[in-house]
Amino acid sequence: MTAPTIELVDGPLDGLLLDVTGCTDEERETGATLITETGAYNPGGRAEYEPRPGAPGLCDWQRDIP
Repeated sequence: MTAPTIELVDGPLDGLLLDVTGCTDEERETGATLITETGAYNPGGRAEYEPRPGAPGLCDWQRDIP
C-alpha cells in the first residue's frame, strides 16, 4: 500500500507533507510543480519536486520557476 503523504525535501517547502491520497501511482512517479509564497520568485512562484529514487515517501526539490 502506498503512503497517503509524501515529504518534500529541501527548497522552499522543505519538511512539508503533501497529501497524495487521490493521486495515481503514475502521478506520484512524475513529481509535482507547486505554487509557493516563499520561493525565489516570491508569491505565485513555483517549486518543482521530483520523487527520490529508492525512497517512495520523499520528493526532492529541483528548482524554483516563475
